[in-house]
Order: sequence, then structure tokens, then C-alpha cells
Amino acid sequence: MKINPAQKMQDDIDRAVELLSQAKYAIALTGAGVSVESGIRPYRGPDGLWTEYGEPPMDRYDSTFRDPKKGWEKIMSGEIFSSEMMSKAAEAFRNAQPNPGHYALAELEEMGILKCLITQNVDNLHRIAGSKNMAEIHGNLYLMRCMQCNNRYGFMEISLEVLPPTCPKCGGAVKPDGVMFGEPIPSDVLAKCHKETSKCDCMLTVGTTGLVYPSAGFPRMVKSRGGTLIEVDLRETDLTPSCNISIRGKSGEIMSLIVSRIKLKT
Repeated sequence: MKINPAQKMQDDIDRAVELLSQAKYAIALTGAGVSVESGIRPYRGPDGLWTEYGEPPMDRYDSTFRDPKKGWEKIMSGEIFSSEMMSKAAEAFRNAQPNPGHYALAELEEMGILKCLITQNVDNLHRIAGSKNMAEIHGNLYLMRCMQCNNRYGFMEISLEVLPPTCPKCGGAVKPDGVMFGEPIPSDVLAKCHKETSKCDCMLTVGTTGLVYPSAGFPRMVKSRGGTLIEVDLRETDLTPSCNISIRGKSGEIMSLIVSRIKLKT
């Protein structure tokens, strides 16, 4: 019997709505696919920046912030961000605005469906869209973070007149919040991810390949404990075999449909 793709998508969306509505503690995990729909190129894959220009050195964190003062001098001189790749990425971040997928996820949180959002994206778009209970596992390019106590600040809150800038709370050296190659995931964020995942009985993965750890481990933890996985992505991923439902399409369109269906049920 031939399967009607449009009908299958509608059925899968209805099933996703049921699973999310019935979940006691649903959380979401988002990746680069969500940001792509806002005009930000991914790092990996056929259209990836790293595919075109090559990956940054694996010792980027150690070579830059072994000495925080010298690290900031490199940043201020433009040495770190002077490449063509970084210039293109910075321009895309400046121009990007949240898309319907960002707003749909924020609305699911406001409705009480989503309890937390873990994102691998550093572009601040989930925050702008209104998501509140978040774990930005790779940091946020619009914040700075104390290397000692992990407190975070906006760039306007910390003076750069003296390098390295220091934390008003503990006096530790402050760096940009974005996690560099070779840098450990900030301990407070990683702890939050594990705490939220341990409570999760339904995880919604949106625009993530399921290749980059530790993020890729969270859906697998949920599944191993008997939870359900709902995937929204343009194509198959490493997570697809583990998912209860895989919906193919743009995250903005699919997530907006899911929100609309949930509203109809309430």
C-alpha cells in the first residue's frame, strides 16, 4: 500500500501533539538546523562553514586563554576574529532574527508544555524569541562569563579598559561566553542539562544531527529510561533510529503546526 507523505506528516504531527500533551516533563534540544532558518550557516555538513574553511584548531581555548590578558589582547586586536570565515559568521549573526521555530518553542514553554530548552546554538535567538528556562550548552556570543564562578554578564556590564576584565562577584577573569574548541562545557550548564534530562519523559529534538557530544547523549539517556523522542529535521540523523516519531520538514513550519494543534486541544 502506497503511503501518502502529506498524510503521514499530519499523522506524525498529531502523534507528536499527543505525546507532548501527555508528557509530565517534556524538554527540547535544538541544534544548528533551527538557526539555519534564520540565515545562519551551520558549521558542519555540505553547507557548513568548517566544511568550506576548515575547523578551528583544537587547542583554541588553551592557546587563547591560558593567559587571559593575552587572550583579550588577541580579541581586541582582531587576531581571533579576522578570518573570512569569522567575518561571514559575524555578519550572519548581526542580521539574524528569530524564525517561527524559535517562537513556537518559546510558546510551548509559556503554555507549560516544555519545561526546559537545551540549545547548542550560540546566537541568542531563543532568548530574543522569549524562551526563559534554557541551558546554552555552547554558550552565548552576546554574553561574557567568569572563568572562576561562571557568572554571566552582558558586554555593556563589564569594562574592558583593563585587561583581562574581572568579575564583579568574585574577581575572577572574565572571557566571552562562547565555548571554544578545547574548552570544557561550563560546569553549571552541564549540571543543568543532566538535571533536566534526568526528569524528562519526552524530548523534542529540533534541527540537531545527534553527532556532537555531550548534547547528543541527552536524547539517548531519555530513551534508555523508557522516555519518548520526537524528532523534527529536514533529513535523517543519527538520532532517527531511536526516535518514536521523526517528522521531516523545516522546523519553523512543523513547530508552528504542533503549537496550533495543541491550542486546538485546549
